[in-house]
Amino acid sequence: MVITGSVLGAHSAAKELSEAALSFLGSLDAAEKERVAYPLADVERENWHYVPRERKGLRFKDLLPLQREKAIALLHAGLSERGREQAEAIMSLEQVLFEIEGRSHRDAGLYTVTLFGAPSEHGTWGWRVEGHHLSVNFTLVAGHAIATTPSFFGANPAEVRSGPRKGFRALGELEDLGRELVRSLTPEQRARAILPIKAPADILTTNQRKITLAAPEGLPASAMTEGQRRVLEQIVRAYVFRHRRDVAQADLDRITAGGWGRVHFAWAGGLEPGVGHYYRVQGPTFLIEYDNTQNNANHVHAVWRDAERDFGRDLLREHYERDPHHGAANRAPESAAESSSGSGAVQPRS
Repeated sequence: MVITGSVLGAHSAAKELSEAALSFLGSLDAAEKERVAYPLADVERENWHYVPRERKGLRFKDLLPLQREKAIALLHAGLSERGREQAEAIMSLEQVLFEIEGRSHRDAGLYTVTLFGAPSEHGTWGWRVEGHHLSVNFTLVAGHAIATTPSFFGANPAEVRSGPRKGFRALGELEDLGRELVRSLTPEQRARAILPIKAPADILTTNQRKITLAAPEGLPASAMTEGQRRVLEQIVRAYVFRHRRDVAQADLDRITAGGWGRVHFAWAGGLEPGVGHYYRVQGPTFLIEYDNTQNNANHVHAVWRDAERDFGRDLLREHYERDPHHGAANRAPESAAESSSGSGAVQPRS
């Protein structure tokens, strides 16, 4: 059996990511390595979130300058240029919040890095860089396949309203594309796409460890014009291509293989800037959620999930079926997720 999901350039990606991880590990002492390294099967791997809280791993602020540089190099190795810019912008907003609120947990030094399993070009392992409004999760399987979800990017404030950075929008593209699409719809199309509900206060899947996709709501791409479908694809690309291009292209190819006509777009809330709003894009295997309702619609939460491949679940399952002697010590993440109270489905809204 051949592992599905092999990606163009996966070997190169696995090599670069493992080299970055090993370089980071090599800069740590024994106590630091113990804090940052967990078994691949540890339930901590799926214990993800996007709020300020205590996290496992090593905090940026506790690293020496060279160590922090190497940790950031690992993050950069997994992201595209645009993704790097967005991640750095998200972290920089902690200083903006500190200046507004004066609260100690608004600190870019609180982002953490955690490794799962032994980094190797041909091995099966994972890593996470996470903190307020950012959760980047990579799972590498036998050097052949790479999973990049859950992928969460958020921004508070969504638009800086005062000071030297006034007008700056870390994730403005995500809002603008969604609004462009919904505004382009005819009245008949809007009747299908716009849900008769108030925009929710957060993404509906929150930090669930495992999601199950319910029947999609909204307007399918098969009922859109060619121009509207192009905007829909731009939305999807904005989420997928925040990761490195070779891996992202394989993810986009998989979405394309599932059929763009089966991808649905749904919107809730106001159509004007400054009014709370929410949208989601759902295909046969994936879900994108965007929410901007908090802080007077100036606080973005945006996530990309894959119901089959979050944390590399299906890739790992296929790998263990192919090489069962490799799987005995590494099957816990899936069972942990399935027994977790954080599991749930995206239910239709009425």
